[in-house]
Amino acid sequence: MDRTDRLLAILHELKATRWLRAADLADLFEVSTRTIYRDMQALGEAGVPLQAVPGKGYSLDEGAFLPPLVFSHSEAVMLLLGADFMARHFEVHYRTAARSAAWKVEAALPEALRETVRTLQESIRFVPVNAFDNPAERAVLQDLREALAAERAVRFTYPSRAGAPAEVHHVHPYGLVHGEEGWTLLGLDRAAGQVRTFRLARMQDVAVTDEAAPRPAAYRAAPHGEAAQTIEVLVCFDLDVAAWVRDVPGFFVEDTEQRPDGLYVTLRVRREAEVLPWLLSWGGHVRVLAPSSLRRRLAQEAERIAAHYREATPRLL
Repeated sequence: MDRTDRLLAILHELKATRWLRAADLADLFEVSTRTIYRDMQALGEAGVPLQAVPGKGYSLDEGAFLPPLVFSHSEAVMLLLGADFMARHFEVHYRTAARSAAWKVEAALPEALRETVRTLQESIRFVPVNAFDNPAERAVLQDLREALAAERAVRFTYPSRAGAPAEVHHVHPYGLVHGEEGWTLLGLDRAAGQVRTFRLARMQDVAVTDEAAPRPAAYRAAPHGEAAQTIEVLVCFDLDVAAWVRDVPGFFVEDTEQRPDGLYVTLRVRREAEVLPWLLSWGGHVRVLAPSSLRRRLAQEAERIAAHYREATPRLL
């Protein structure tokens, strides 16, 4: 923690606790008491209304307030709950940044609102779908974020599904997605000439190269952070699975409407291939109504599956 962050954190602690001794602050921030004395002097010179009483320590003057940030009640709550989630589930670099940001926001809030936030933090837990931390993902996540920010290609080794030796891939990274199977990299595989997905937990020997890898416009976030999902898909589920569809919706669901003949679901995707596995997982309980190209694609995939079972019984080894 640098000095600026520590000064803000000291203000946060002083607002939360009536009196604090220099020794207590030194233990909390793992610095010397001499450093705390200098910090308190700097805060006083900056105009922070401090009280210092021998034997009791430091306190903010009664009725003193810091200039508030322009956040509504709900905005402040969401920022702090979001920072709390990130601090719990991201690697140490972003964990520290999330906690530092939370300190800065919380230090500027009135006491009543801070108490509301604390109550919610003690009462609500956001559990990611893959609740168990994966060290293999954590090791490469930072490199991939840096590659995306700098728009540089990455090189890594990835195992083959067919059991063949692992291959080296050169990929232009387009995005990172966090889902039920953990983190996934979406990018252009140069050798294959197509966009593919790679699970971070399986990637090895990741290296960011000097090769420029600009992202196409279609893979950049739209205004307000929404993806450019331009393809509308309309499907109808049998009523006997409607409750399960609502319980476990796909990431692409935009609207649902229950009618006498089924549950009509509108989805919005960037590419038809994104939604294909989810639709197939429902078997014969779902019908694609539009677009016609996805209907044909789903029918072809179903025919391929059926062909496997029209063959003679496979010989078991």
